[in-house]
Amino acid sequence: MTISATRIEDPLDDPVFAERYRAMQARDARFDGQFVTGVHSTGIYCRPSCPAVAPKPGNVSFYLTAAAAHDAGLRACKRCLPDAVPGSPEWDLRDDLAARAMRLIADGVVEREGVPGLAAHLGYTPRHLTRVVTAELGVGPLALARAHRAQTARVLLTSTDLPTADVAFAAGFGSVRQFNDTVKAVYERTPRQLRLTARSAERRVPSGDGLVRLRLPARALFDAAGVFAWLAARAVDGVEVADGGRFTRSLRLPGGPAVVSLESSGDERSPAIEVEARLASLTDLPPLVARVRRLFDLDADAVAIDAALGADPALAASVAAHPGLRMPGCLDAHELVFRALIGQQISVRAARTTLSRLAAELGEPLVPGDRPGPVGGEGLLRLFPTASAIAEHGIDVLRGPATRIRTIIDVASRLDSGELVVSADRDRGELYRDLIVIPGIGRWTAGYVAMRVTRAPDILLTSDLALRAGAERLGLPGSAAELDALGAAWAPWRSYASMHLWRAAAAEI
Repeated sequence: MTISATRIEDPLDDPVFAERYRAMQARDARFDGQFVTGVHSTGIYCRPSCPAVAPKPGNVSFYLTAAAAHDAGLRACKRCLPDAVPGSPEWDLRDDLAARAMRLIADGVVEREGVPGLAAHLGYTPRHLTRVVTAELGVGPLALARAHRAQTARVLLTSTDLPTADVAFAAGFGSVRQFNDTVKAVYERTPRQLRLTARSAERRVPSGDGLVRLRLPARALFDAAGVFAWLAARAVDGVEVADGGRFTRSLRLPGGPAVVSLESSGDERSPAIEVEARLASLTDLPPLVARVRRLFDLDADAVAIDAALGADPALAASVAAHPGLRMPGCLDAHELVFRALIGQQISVRAARTTLSRLAAELGEPLVPGDRPGPVGGEGLLRLFPTASAIAEHGIDVLRGPATRIRTIIDVASRLDSGELVVSADRDRGELYRDLIVIPGIGRWTAGYVAMRVTRAPDILLTSDLALRAGAERLGLPGSAAELDALGAAWAPWRSYASMHLWRAAAAEI
């Protein structure tokens, strides 16, 4: 989608164009990643906060994606590096076909399965998918994937010392020649020139010993401590290790098992998450990056969320005390389903004990390589159990009400067979309906899974006792019906309001 200066006599008469032009004139970094500015007089595109002199409106077009700017014949600005910013919150907020496609493209599906595979995930023909995505975003899935590969390559070139051939492979290029040609076309620099001219702020600790290290920028404001505390309270023994401001865990990626360690860095204006990972295949790097971004909710528009929720006097103090509060996502969708099922109506401590026992009994041992894993990962022993293992052996390990155990085994069988699909690209309404019809799954579980897996921003789980206790502590109604009615004013950010209420209750859920 393009807001073009050439389509109307005075481009500033278009309210969308005018709003974006004002943001560009103000060099407002809050809009970085949400759109790019194409400057046709110079042939480049920039982030909104680029320090260069603002171009005249008649020379400007705005694009929702860098891929659309590439398709228009523009190259990335060497001064502001428009892709070295957090991603657009649009792809988490929206639940339409284009947004779901963008989430899958970021996860590397096109590189692994092509456009037909992408279309199959979304339930459409490749032709229809390409038509819809092109109409919405200005270019088709192939161009979007190409731009994503170029951005991944630039990050790896400037933040690691991986050999360029490994960078090409990790970014998803089919050959080194294709990698060289694409990088030069997009950035008007060779990969070697990009690496040599990288800004000092982007230079990271060198990768080595089989590890990959890189930095993922977050959209300010960013309450990283809150996410780390959330993860630490729920860490499964042997699968996850939480040590202060560092979180390390094992997980499965498309290419095999991986170990990843995460910690916060940067300052209030430029927050980030540092990633250190050992991967079975370098091609797993793009999906890992996409999942870490979702886990820490790095692309959330915290300024808009805080402004909306802070306008309610009952939430104002919590918003002021915890600016940039995030809604944690997940690294593994199937795992999150089992966490939700086991965590129903029990404390986090009890759920953590049950999950740790389940992992100890059914989790696949994590076979160490010839070299140690990331720093802080010494306590990692296994991977979280697969749906197949839980379906086959869960009855021998799980304890508790028989109806709950039957539900867990049933869901594991459905996930293993593919009858139930739980993933970040699912339509939220369809996923909720698929879950709610399963015997033993109620509104809380279905809503919680949608909130954490698909990043649904507008879910208020008023059936949750801890959430209602937090509401009462803030002087809000404690009944589900009253809280539902009052919470309508928090739309479309009710998931984030839930986080404030849980924090008010010091809830471990």
